[in-house]
Amino acid sequence: MATLPGLPSCPPELHFPLLCVDTEGDVPCGEKFTMIRLDRQLPRCGPPSPISSQPERERKLAVAPDFHLPRLPGTPLPRRQLISTYYDTTAYDLAHAKMTLRYRIERGKKSWQLKIPLGDDRQEIEVSGDQVDPPASLRGLLTLHLDHRKLVPVVTLCVWRTAFLVCHGRVPIAEIALDTVSVVKGGRTIQRFRELEIEQRQGDEASLRALEQQLREAGASDHDGRPKLFRALSLSAPTSPVPPEPEAPVVEHLKWALARHVGWLLAYDPGTRLGTEPESLHQLRVATRRLRAVFRTARPILLPAWLTSLEQELEWLSELLGPARDLDVQIAYFADESAELNARDRKLLAPFIAHLRTQREAVQQLVRSELTSARYFELIRRLQQAAHDPSVVESPLCIRDLARREFKKLRRAICRLGPSPSDTRLHKVRIKAKRARYAADLARSSVGQPATRFLKSARRVQDLLGIHQDALQAERHIRQFLKYSTSVRAGFVAGRMVERQRQRRQFVRKDMKPLFRTLLKRGKKAWK
Repeated sequence: MATLPGLPSCPPELHFPLLCVDTEGDVPCGEKFTMIRLDRQLPRCGPPSPISSQPERERKLAVAPDFHLPRLPGTPLPRRQLISTYYDTTAYDLAHAKMTLRYRIERGKKSWQLKIPLGDDRQEIEVSGDQVDPPASLRGLLTLHLDHRKLVPVVTLCVWRTAFLVCHGRVPIAEIALDTVSVVKGGRTIQRFRELEIEQRQGDEASLRALEQQLREAGASDHDGRPKLFRALSLSAPTSPVPPEPEAPVVEHLKWALARHVGWLLAYDPGTRLGTEPESLHQLRVATRRLRAVFRTARPILLPAWLTSLEQELEWLSELLGPARDLDVQIAYFADESAELNARDRKLLAPFIAHLRTQREAVQQLVRSELTSARYFELIRRLQQAAHDPSVVESPLCIRDLARREFKKLRRAICRLGPSPSDTRLHKVRIKAKRARYAADLARSSVGQPATRFLKSARRVQDLLGIHQDALQAERHIRQFLKYSTSVRAGFVAGRMVERQRQRRQFVRKDMKPLFRTLLKRGKKAWK
């Protein structure tokens, strides 16, 4: 019985058959594989390693068996073998949630890697070490997705990777990886495939598009979007809930919207717990806000006592996430401001940015603590139940009626603004624009194109007024910076930044009226 290259030897009693992926036919068909049994507890070596993480931005392309990489500017990388054992529940709960957990061996380095959603990309989280069970630090991030279900090895993939580092001058733009894979089960090759990955390094979107076009001209084509794990297990790519028919009962539209947003919340829970990528918490907060808006829109058809309790708990979650999100926005803003300053003034701002980061770390501790509380778990359980079976009451209202109600509230708020509205009134319009937009999204499949056009206008208004609100928050933090650093030069730098915030608000006030007119016009057509 042969042993796969790169795997440590193990006692005979630990050998057992696994679905395995080898590459380029390096192991003859019909020959048995010997794999280490990773679900058996073995001694751990050394203390647990800390978590590291980074965003992963990549594009996949399909290639034929005879595909060759074209000439590219840069450096070829050594050919590597990657041996990855993937873990999931027996029902593939992680895969259905667009997450993967694997134990990888590469050139003697052993690590556990978890990939979770991050907008259109993914976040790769790694724990180095040779522990044979998924580390507690990674399992803890997956609490909502695993519950008490056990993680088991589901497939082992062995990949030969031919890679090329594409550079522009001395700047690495992207890594091109050509992976050749054979799926072997019971010692026999049952499937072969190759695929191409473009992983971003320091390049921008335009440079990635140019590279993709060059590879397509060399013979690459559209990829089906599934990770290697899905292809090895013949799993379909995860899909979003299917919208109901336009004339479906209002409760079906409600259940569809709730299922989407609860799934959204669950997708960004692990990244929010980890706290290394601001976008995760932002998306979790957006999902919470959308759920609140859906419940608010559907209030006339829901049982009052049932709804009130859920709304109170969602408000608690929103207030928990709010301070962390505000700090993320301000840290990003001041970091951008610092980049525009000269070296002398940048030194003045550096301690204040560090102060904001310290505040953010303290807030993260509170967020992480509350996300492990019984209160949060009970809220998630109730939201999942609501998406399946909301407590509705008899009502003659249709989904268009519910969206129209939110639009009317927005229209009244805009009409009350007057020629020189206060900051508070503008912020209220922004909130009502969000609610009207989310209600329109709920009714879009029923109303069609007029609702889509209204959604676009509402988004533009919301984004513009968001700039106004961010400028107000930034000015408050600048005044905090002045208290933190009282030098004359710091006062000069602060004054310049305050002036920019006022210019941002003036820009918003100048451009908002035409957007308001378009929004009201499109809303009238959509909800007539």
